[in-house]
Amino acid sequence: MAYFYLSIAIVAEVIGTSALKASEEFTKLTPSLISIVGYGVTYYLITLVFRTIPVGITYALWAG
Repeated sequence: MAYFYLSIAIVAEVIGTSALKASEEFTKLTPSLISIVGYGVTYYLITLVFRTIPVGITYALWAG
């Protein structure tokens, strides 16, 4: 299940990062909210992943 959470976290981060550029420094509401939610989901799921998978392996998979 941890690898599933990690894959969802990766997708959420990509969505959050894409929305961050579209938010134009948080001046547009909808992309700003998508970015905040995307990063929130990412960090929540990463905390769940850290319970099972070591930090080094998680970071290597997440960054790769």
